[in-house]
Amino acid sequence: MHNLNKSTIQCLIVDDEPLARDVIRLYIEKVPVLHLAGECGNAIDAMMFLHNEKVDLIFLDILMPHLTGTDFVKSLRNIPKVIFTTAYKEYALEGFELNVVDYLLKPIRFDRFLRAVSKAFSQKNEELANNIPVVLPPEKKSNSGFIYMKVERKMIKVMFDDIIYIESARDYLKVITQTNTIITRQTLSSFEAMLSDNEFIRIHRSYIVSLKKINSFTHDTVDVGVRELPLGKFYLNSFLKLQH
Repeated sequence: MHNLNKSTIQCLIVDDEPLARDVIRLYIEKVPVLHLAGECGNAIDAMMFLHNEKVDLIFLDILMPHLTGTDFVKSLRNIPKVIFTTAYKEYALEGFELNVVDYLLKPIRFDRFLRAVSKAFSQKNEELANNIPVVLPPEKKSNSGFIYMKVERKMIKVMFDDIIYIESARDYLKVITQTNTIITRQTLSSFEAMLSDNEFIRIHRSYIVSLKKINSFTHDTVDVGVRELPLGKFYLNSFLKLQH
């Protein structure tokens, strides 16, 4: 059992998609008042986790194998704060009927994540709520126009305007620019957190593209000139919204 610190919020991530867990884990790490108590790939494992551990907040997917997120909430006696995380907005009404704190649509923006967490504890604990940042971290709003990337022992300056797309290759990233390809050891989710939402968009679990470099697209591909990249169904709605 955790020896809970009153100044921290113990969080549990429950989602069957590793990519979705990566994003929430990254966001939790960015907020000092949040602590990741654990993560589970399904609701059954989460149920067992809660038998042994105490958590304050659950980030819960809805559509999961064996037991849905909504049925999981219904099965709990002592329910922690719950924030639903899902790609399907049609489940929003059922979520709010279960008195969950908030309902986040994937792909989840960091500022939206912060608002949901702040909402969860604004009434319960004013001190905790005041320690939750209400704006994006400086690097997210950076107008510097460039980023430094570690390549072997050097820090290489890469201009945002030069980036065509970024590709995930396991623990490495390939950043394809107009002049060369840069390979660095970093996750796609952590790199995405440093990019401007107005200039880049994630189109697939393995790809982020520059909005300026898109030449054409269909409902399953994005042409950035040098390559035709896959457009994942998970990211389709968010991508289409930015094209209007």
